[in-house]
Amino acid sequence: MENIGDILHKNLKKYFGFDSFKGNQEAIITNVLNGNDSFVLMPTGGGKSLCYQLPALIEDGTAIVISPLIALMKNQVDAMRSFSLDDGVAHFLNSSLTKSAIAKVKKDVLDHRTRLLYVAPESLTKDENITFLKQVKISFYAIDEAHCISEWGHDFRPEYRRIRPIINKIGNAPLIALTATATPKVQHDIQKNLDMLDAQVFKSSFRRHNLYYEIRPKVHATKEIIKFILANHGKSGIIYCLSRKKVEQLAETLKVNGIKALPYHAGMDALTRSSNQDQFLMEEMDVIVATIAFGMGIDKPDVRFVIHYDIPKSLEGYYQETGRAGRDGGEGKCIAFYSYKDIQKLEKFMQGKPVAEQEIGKQLLLETVGYAESAVCRPKLLLNYFGEFMEEGCDNCDNCLHPKERFEGKSEVLLSLKAILGVQEKFKAEHIANILSGIANSAVKTYNHHHSEYFGAGKEKDIKFWNALLRQALVAGLITKDIENYGLLKMTPAGHEFIEKPHSMMLTQDHDFDIATEEGPASGGAGTGAVDEELLHILKDLRKKMAKKLSLPPFVIFQDPSLEDMAIQYPVKIEELQNIVGVGVGKAKKYGREFVEIIRDYVEEKDIIRPQDMVVKSVVNKSGAKVYIIQNIDRKLALDDIAHAKNLGLMDLIEEVEAIVNSGTRLNIDYYLDEIMDEEKLEEIYEYFREAETESISEALAELGEEYFTEEEIRLVRIKFFSELAN
Repeated sequence: MENIGDILHKNLKKYFGFDSFKGNQEAIITNVLNGNDSFVLMPTGGGKSLCYQLPALIEDGTAIVISPLIALMKNQVDAMRSFSLDDGVAHFLNSSLTKSAIAKVKKDVLDHRTRLLYVAPESLTKDENITFLKQVKISFYAIDEAHCISEWGHDFRPEYRRIRPIINKIGNAPLIALTATATPKVQHDIQKNLDMLDAQVFKSSFRRHNLYYEIRPKVHATKEIIKFILANHGKSGIIYCLSRKKVEQLAETLKVNGIKALPYHAGMDALTRSSNQDQFLMEEMDVIVATIAFGMGIDKPDVRFVIHYDIPKSLEGYYQETGRAGRDGGEGKCIAFYSYKDIQKLEKFMQGKPVAEQEIGKQLLLETVGYAESAVCRPKLLLNYFGEFMEEGCDNCDNCLHPKERFEGKSEVLLSLKAILGVQEKFKAEHIANILSGIANSAVKTYNHHHSEYFGAGKEKDIKFWNALLRQALVAGLITKDIENYGLLKMTPAGHEFIEKPHSMMLTQDHDFDIATEEGPASGGAGTGAVDEELLHILKDLRKKMAKKLSLPPFVIFQDPSLEDMAIQYPVKIEELQNIVGVGVGKAKKYGREFVEIIRDYVEEKDIIRPQDMVVKSVVNKSGAKVYIIQNIDRKLALDDIAHAKNLGLMDLIEEVEAIVNSGTRLNIDYYLDEIMDEEKLEEIYEYFREAETESISEALAELGEEYFTEEEIRLVRIKFFSELAN
């Protein structure tokens, strides 16, 4: 009589064409066939699906596979059907099926033709499906992407927590839970929720030797991505963005630059989405630009790069997404663009959520910041996060190949902790950094902190140093950030202990990630090179003279990013000036003549070759939205109504209006301001900008007082101010 090992190998060859199992596969399948519960922790590309597909084909009855994504089910069912002559061998049951299709599935299952039935957790909870499944001989249940059960996992799905009670209703059978990412905390959470604490645990190493990890500062990220893809012509890759809008924009820009790219996100209709996914899988397209909705269970072995345009919300999410690269063991480059501003954006999204959810989100974000800014070997950090220890560095990540400088930071950390206590733990990191580096801005003066004993106590270091140090103290758990209260820094017990007994603390000379991002106000626009400092100085002098003559603050004439872009692009005609970031036709005509003249003289005198032939083409701004906004403000439509009609948040609309006004178009929003603000408030903000040295909103908020004014009010009055004085 054949032993179980022979049966497994014979069926592995028969159905899947493989001669041998990978890693723990054989032990896991044997455990399933012996009727025991199994918990499988295996990194992406390790061959998880086979662990339930093969026993389902061997054993009598139907295996129920609970899976979170419709696209993923369809893929897996197609794959299973290709291994068998009978199309009824695998089916899925979910909301995408018609009544007649559902009847066909149920008939095949009851006729014992179906060995694998894929079910979405939402479908599992329907009474008619519970009644139906009670009639089925179930061989075992497989819970795929099991991290969805845990609130500490990166893809928490509340309906996943209802799986166990429903299994109890339908009828018990062995369980196999599978995931590619779970910290020890998440693993325990999954097993407890599924009532399988006694399950045999199969844990494969998270180490993927072929993956190269790198973090880059998010400066001109789009341009960097285009250069990277063009240098890796014809290779398959995935680019992840956090917002649907960015996915659309980036895919469009890549196309314009001759790259075969398509977008993918949950807001697209199902047909386009699956067509885009299929084109990528069939290699008609090289690159897919996606939100995290893409990729779960996508079985494409030769993805050669995974780029994160935005840093993800958690290291689990990041590890799972990068794990889609190089599943065949070949080259896999994982590059993420990081800016601390993105982290602040993610923190803002958390405000207003339940406190418990914020707490979890905050912890997960901290881990991400720590990973991005750290100088430690990246796989070492990732493995450590998943409870695995790695001795040596990997020699295949940016930190190992280009080690960063480290320094003893004991005394600086001590000083910063004392400063936080000195201001009663009531201020943000930026404020503490200003105090330590001796910057007496309006907020520091308002609270009299320029007389504090800590003011200027660390002035030999700049504000960037102190900001980075405070972030590393956050990551080390000495302080914590109160997101509910605008991110005020609080001490932790570990921080108090450090003050009592300071110990050695090796810190990293960080990347300078505080350079403004390409979306931020200091964008450097479409520039291709470094700013010409000498010319920038000349342009700033000209702006100052002009401002004096016209009795306007200098930033009303041209903002700094515009001058910086001029010192990169060297526009010598008014028409060229209109291509500069933040300069529209109105502004170019109103203030531009003297600027282009001075640049023309400079270019001739220095014999400069101008970078007019841009390597990276930009997508022409779809001006439809802008025209719509301008027309409806002229019609005096409330801004919230315009935002709603364009499916934007109010802050997003305000950004659009700012861009229109900054480029020189005059808009009158008095009708809206009269509705939402009293006259005194409006006057006070308006007068502030008349005297202000910069147009910065955070400085305005600090000066005017966050308790009296909102960011929204200040930005709206700034729009009025620019519109009336600059345009």
